[in-house]
Amino acid sequence: MSTDAYIALSVALALVVIAVLAIALILVLRGLQHISEGLATLSGALEGVEAEHLRPLEPAVKAINEKFDVILTAMPGIARKAAIVAERRPR
Repeated sequence: MSTDAYIALSVALALVVIAVLAIALILVLRGLQHISEGLATLSGALEGVEAEHLRPLEPAVKAINEKFDVILTAMPGIARKAAIVAERRPR
């Protein structure tokens, strides 16, 4: 084979590789666009759930959390008193 033939084959191979990569990138782009549409739909659904179901619960959750804070604050004192009682208990 002559040098010109090798050059022609190299150019043809480069064009084929470029074409395959371009097609692959186009397919990836389409897939990402499809995923993006699905995520947008999911985002809208989650916003609806939050607005309809979660936000109305916020005051109750805050009230429960405040009570838990009171309970958790009292726990160390209760633990100290329980330790004293446990030490005084006959064995």
